[in-house]
Amino acid sequence: MITEIAIVDVKPDAGDAFAAAYAKAHELLATTPGCRSARMMRSEESPDRFVGVVEWESKQHRLEHFRGTDRYAAYGALLRPYLAAPPRVEHFEAV
Repeated sequence: MITEIAIVDVKPDAGDAFAAAYAKAHELLATTPGCRSARMMRSEESPDRFVGVVEWESKQHRLEHFRGTDRYAAYGALLRPYLAAPPRVEHFEAV
């Protein structure tokens, strides 16, 4: 299993709109083969900052079933208008 962590900064005062867009985009992500769980959390101190946490069966599942598909393009199209900068994304394995 691999855990994907994305730190997402949205444009000033776009937090509510981003959260609403994620509510629609979540289904695209969560129903991807190999996606075990997906959630987005919002900072209480910085309401225009979010952290996305996705657990994948493997990095290969993420690449083949999400990243390289129309599903990824649709997910990005819903969220991209609200981003202040590209998300910072890293992948982690349990130790």
